[in-house]
Amino acid sequence: MSIHQQATISADPRRVYQVLADAEALSALSGMGGKVAWTAGHEFAAFDGNVTGRQIELVPGARIVQAWRFPRWEPGQYSLVTFTLAAVDGGTLLAIDQHGEPDDWHDHIAANWPTFYLTPLTEHFAAA
Repeated sequence: MSIHQQATISADPRRVYQVLADAEALSALSGMGGKVAWTAGHEFAAFDGNVTGRQIELVPGARIVQAWRFPRWEPGQYSLVTFTLAAVDGGTLLAIDQHGEPDDWHDHIAANWPTFYLTPLTEHFAAA
């Protein structure tokens, strides 16, 4: 299965990238903690450890690719998440594509991308 969601965020792609790539700053938008990983290959944790993974590719201002999981998934089970940022009138078009999530988690994950990523990012930059 796969998930695709997107939103326009009223900030430059490099500014959106800085928050999105920083699991600590991203988690703080929802009042939670995180562990940053700024280098491909390193592990990150977001939302008080409810999402963990490894940075696969980091292209500042353009793309983040992560091997991503919930700790409750079977050991070794990861999905691939790609965040693509593109400059558009009004800011950044942020597209999120996730592939390989367990079937029984698909609806939960799809419903919560806006809750933990799209809405907090949109509100953060609208207030800035």
